[in-house]
Amino acid sequence: MSWLTVLKLVPWTDVIKNAPAVADGAKKLWKSVGKNEAAEAGEAPASPASALSNLPESQAIALLERQIGSLEITVDELHQQMRESSELIKALADQNTQLIKRVEVNRRRIWVLAGLVLILGLTGALAMARPLIG
Repeated sequence: MSWLTVLKLVPWTDVIKNAPAVADGAKKLWKSVGKNEAAEAGEAPASPASALSNLPESQAIALLERQIGSLEITVDELHQQMRESSELIKALADQNTQLIKRVEVNRRRIWVLAGLVLILGLTGALAMARPLIG
């Protein structure tokens, strides 16, 4: 499938109409994720009571501390991935907006050029027909 065929299948009026909403949504997402959010310490999910009840208190506390540390690392990694993803989404939305603007400018230029070609074609046809008429 050629690029021209793919571009013809795109509903450009819908894309152009929705481009500002996509950009605004990406900006809102970026603002909400980009803020330096302090992670609030919540209650850790309880391990099954049977597993902890068989351990001495010091070992149970050590196990819970390791689990909490592991969970904090995981949350930090996920938060970083979310920031990177939202940065990418914002960049893509901005690029999409720029692309849509350029496509719209090119569409207008094509209409102007088509009009000029039509005028030149009619002028040429009249110039060629004039010697035949008179």
